[in-house]
Amino acid sequence: MGKIAFLFPGQGSQFVGMGKELIHQETLAKAIFDQADEKLAMNLSKIIFEGPEDVLKKTENTQPALLTISTAVLELLKQHGITPDYVAGHSLGEYSALVAAGSLSFDDAVYAVRNRGLFMEEAVPAGVGTMAAVIGFDQERLEAISAEVSAGEESVQVANLNCPGQIVISGTVGGVEKASALAKEEGAKVIPLQVSGPFHSSLMKPAAEKYQAILNEIDIKDAKTPVIANVTAKPITSKDDIKHKLIEQLYSPVRWEESIRELMDLGVDTFVEIGPGKVLSGLVKKVNRRANVIAVGDSKTIQSAVEKLKGESADVRK
Repeated sequence: MGKIAFLFPGQGSQFVGMGKELIHQETLAKAIFDQADEKLAMNLSKIIFEGPEDVLKKTENTQPALLTISTAVLELLKQHGITPDYVAGHSLGEYSALVAAGSLSFDDAVYAVRNRGLFMEEAVPAGVGTMAAVIGFDQERLEAISAEVSAGEESVQVANLNCPGQIVISGTVGGVEKASALAKEEGAKVIPLQVSGPFHSSLMKPAAEKYQAILNEIDIKDAKTPVIANVTAKPITSKDDIKHKLIEQLYSPVRWEESIRELMDLGVDTFVEIGPGKVLSGLVKKVNRRANVIAVGDSKTIQSAVEKLKGESADVRK
């Protein structure tokens, strides 16, 4: 068997009620949700389990919520002795990956991403910026269109390089609309995204400056497992490297397709998506149809993952 990578989803994968059955069945999962509530001095669990959706969708809630559910699922997998050779996370998911790699404690990570969300919201008030997925279009051409639009009053740039033929652009509402219209004229399909801000664009630089202080407060350690950084799509383990990349990540593109190709070059053939949904599993399959992909988000999928990965039947409910 080849190597295993754990992948962690970012914003957009959340849904009201995620993790609810896990905490009733698993004391370990409940402990992690309780830890998040305590560290943030708020009832995050209630927002995750009961919503309403528009409250969960606020970036300062979504970010710690996704980190919490992903960490709970991760800990349950670890109980069965399943460990990765590499980890990677999409955007916010990079923090879950760093927890998995032993670089951040869960306490520090949940505190960091809550503040990251607040600073991102402050940097660009809701309604000023947006993002859109551009399907079936050339990256270089899209970068040229973005530069052309940004030469005027508006701002737009390539934000996520997800998989062949799927690129996300981010910027001011006007900038994204203009770039989308130009790409459509040349045959692209454009899907506006339901996000609260222009993530991974230069509009996030004010957030990055403030966020530096939060990263100075927390304890970042060298990673025990190599982390494929969003910014470079290369493995990193040094704590200083990790810290710099987390700042850059706020305003730089997420090189996801390159990250998956890098993992394959490193000998990974099994990708385990840890957390809600199957967004990343779908993207991996678009990069390589033959990749072995397992999505794990609840008791049932944990159990079947353990059976697949260990080749034995194992009861998850200890």
